[in-house]
Amino acid sequence: MIPFVFILLAASAHMDLVDEMVQVPAGDWRYVEVTLKQRPAVVSADYELKSGPAAVRLELMRREDLERLRDGLPNGVLTVTGTGRSGRLEFPVEVRGEYALVIDNRDSTTPAAAHVRVALDFGQAGARVTTLSPTRRLAVVVISFAVFFGIVFYSARRLLRGIRR
Repeated sequence: MIPFVFILLAASAHMDLVDEMVQVPAGDWRYVEVTLKQRPAVVSADYELKSGPAAVRLELMRREDLERLRDGLPNGVLTVTGTGRSGRLEFPVEVRGEYALVIDNRDSTTPAAAHVRVALDFGQAGARVTTLSPTRRLAVVVISFAVFFGIVFYSARRLLRGIRR
């Protein structure tokens, strides 16, 4: 019974958002909304062209950058795949909010049909292991020893007073 619970917990950490064909006109782009309201996640996306040019790419960007792209202004991206007939990206999104995955066909003069898959993995986000710098490690050790020996000294003093009475 317990292993079954662990399997359910592991399965709930992965969520498929999109698995469909996307038609992108020549010299244009389409997007898929990615909204993170709960907690950080790793956004995984891949595409495979079924017809059209080899100049399509995926771009993950914030919602504000998508609005700038719509207005024809310079915009930023969080990560981007190379252009080609297929591609994959994975990006850990640490901040909750609204994002967009753009299928970009602006460099081409022919329309494209791409099979796009987008998923969120909540199990991997925030799992990066970090260590303290050597200076901070030394500070933690020194403070821990000081507190430990302070407690030992205080306890020994109280015990000696109790014995003398």
